[in-house]
Amino acid sequence: MVTGKMWSYKNLQINEGFKPESKHFQYFFTVSEKGKKKCNYCIWIDDENLTQLTNSNEIEGIVSLKREEWSKWVQTKIDEGDFRNLVLKLENKGQKEIDLDKLEEKLKPE
Repeated sequence: MVTGKMWSYKNLQINEGFKPESKHFQYFFTVSEKGKKKCNYCIWIDDENLTQLTNSNEIEGIVSLKREEWSKWVQTKIDEGDFRNLVLKLENKGQKEIDLDKLEEKLKPE
């Protein structure tokens, strides 16, 4: 993961940033406690849906626009004690959460 920003919430450390060399929009929040990883939360946006979030495919613009909302989603998951490896996949029909640990085959953004 390309480190973007580090912050703390409830004695946990959150490191966020893009997946390196990804061909699709994948923005990660890695949650750690005392240096040990607890889980990953990831935002996936299909290429066709990038332009719905901003006037261009400018990745940094999308992060600036949505980062606070995504951070609140991460905080809600922590508050709920939900430390599964999750993807919040943003689609043209809305968004859905996907538990990566329950998938039989590797999920990839479309």
